[in-house]
Amino acid sequence: MSPKVFVTGVTGYIAGDAVYILAGTMPEINFTFLVRSKEKASAVQEAYPNSRTVLGDLDDYELLEQESATADIVLHAADASDHEGAARAIAAGLARGHSKERPGYWLHTGGTGILCYKDSANNFKSLGQWTDEQYDDLEGIDSVVNLPDEAFHRNVDKIVLEAGTKNREIVKTVIICPPTIYGTGRGPVSQRGRQVYEMAKLILSQGFIPVVGQGKARWNNIHVADLSNVYKSLVMKAIAHDLSENIWGKDGYMFVENGEHVWTDLAQLMAKEALEHGYIQDPQHESLSKDAALEQAGFEAVSWGLNSRARAKRAGKHLDWKADRPSLEETVPEIIRQEHDRLSTT
Repeated sequence: MSPKVFVTGVTGYIAGDAVYILAGTMPEINFTFLVRSKEKASAVQEAYPNSRTVLGDLDDYELLEQESATADIVLHAADASDHEGAARAIAAGLARGHSKERPGYWLHTGGTGILCYKDSANNFKSLGQWTDEQYDDLEGIDSVVNLPDEAFHRNVDKIVLEAGTKNREIVKTVIICPPTIYGTGRGPVSQRGRQVYEMAKLILSQGFIPVVGQGKARWNNIHVADLSNVYKSLVMKAIAHDLSENIWGKDGYMFVENGEHVWTDLAQLMAKEALEHGYIQDPQHESLSKDAALEQAGFEAVSWGLNSRARAKRAGKHLDWKADRPSLEETVPEIIRQEHDRLSTT
């Protein structure tokens, strides 16, 4: 029997790329996509003509619950880390529609903004400070799944973790937690990331090198195609009904990273690339406070002053996963060129 996979966020960057690789390697999957508009539904249907689309949004509790109840696997990526209502609907649907003999699988997309809670305290007054603190999802899993309630995304993480422990024989949960994502997406609508691309946009449009706070903050990164391979491996585990507790439930939390960058160093590298192509002239460093960063590029710019550092060990050990795409630094020329071309046509 063909597995049924319900996906939120297929028109976005993360799920769009994940579905691309899933559909290409597992054509037997029956997809149902939650899409907000008829226009986007048409684009999705054109890319995946054998799929089913349902019109709605994350506030449609009954729709989300019903689709989760009838799906074998839920891949949730649309505002997944912050929308409590959608998480509760998915949890309820999976619990109602499944059993110990036929468990439901929930691949939930979190985000490593959850690791920024110390930097975000006191109204972001410590932006850009250096830290040696680093988490990991294997030996340090207890710390990861018990982060403070004030951490970004923690309210939703708790809903997922509760669903995967309270109903652990019926609902199999895993939180996939990506950091800064880069690389060209392969989805039907959105193919552009945010943090790195907004930095490139700022450098190209304003002509300076942004330094947020003290300029020493670090963040992990991952190529979108490497991230998609984690989703693929997890879907394969779900289809095979691999019930390993090292993947699902109380320890079902996976960072996905391939190194880290210092935000100011990345900005300097981008500015150098833009300068070499004649896109900007004589870029200088410009310090940005929280308010100035918000004014320049929204919260993405504030994040350039936050630390989010983790080691992705669990996916490597239990999924045999390894990142093999070009590094962020190697992808900078592509990012600058794409942003320059995009700005030139808008």
